[in-house]
Amino acid sequence: MARYTGPVCKLCRREGEKLFLKGNRCLSPKCPFERDRGYPPGEHGRLARFRRRRPTDYSLQLREKQKVRRIYGVLERQFRRYFREAERRPGLTGENLLVILE
Repeated sequence: MARYTGPVCKLCRREGEKLFLKGNRCLSPKCPFERDRGYPPGEHGRLARFRRRRPTDYSLQLREKQKVRRIYGVLERQFRRYFREAERRPGLTGENLLVILE
């Protein structure tokens, strides 16, 4: 099974909140998210602060999905499998998905 091995603090900065991907280090003052970087990572991250538009409904849903994937360390294909399984179960799909992920 594959896993993300890149810089995880960038993922926190991309989502705009702490995802606690580094465990106790995220609670310490050494956490890179705590520094004065109020902008997303990447080449155009600083510019995005000035050109920020109102996020669309799709972008909000995508950010939440990506956040859940990153917290649980699941890649896209596996996440889709879990979602299909959650849809088949009786009850609320979102709650079923979180039960499967746990």
